[in-house]
Amino acid sequence: MEQLKEHGPAGAVFRRFGRPHNQTLLEAIGNLRREAHDARRQAEYAARQREHKEKLRRIAAQHRAEREASRPVCVGCGTRFTDERWRAIEPAGWGAPRDTHPHLCDDCKQQAITAERQAQQAGLEHQVHDQAVPEQKAGGTWLSRFRG
Repeated sequence: MEQLKEHGPAGAVFRRFGRPHNQTLLEAIGNLRREAHDARRQAEYAARQREHKEKLRRIAAQHRAEREASRPVCVGCGTRFTDERWRAIEPAGWGAPRDTHPHLCDDCKQQAITAERQAQQAGLEHQVHDQAVPEQKAGGTWLSRFRG
């Protein structure tokens, strides 16, 4: 070891053969027990980190599984709701409008709305037809009384 320069109260600085940087005397001499202790502590720390990451991964997987298990299923076709559809049926607040078909997926909801509109149209046409038909029925009842 060769002494390079003095550094005040910290002591001398040395450059040890095979090491690229300057070191204090204690670092240059080395301490095998301390180095072994530091290596063990580093290995223990790395093991704890791996265990912690694995625990977090297991917890996240469990939360994902619980979320998927609680995901609503369409009554019409049996498919699971998408995240967007699930958010759409969740109650948003007091003044928020409620979903008209919270038990159906988007496709089945559209089919149900179309069927309701067609039923309304048919109902209106039937009412218009019934309003025109009573006059004919009234006249027909008199004739049927005479026939019988």
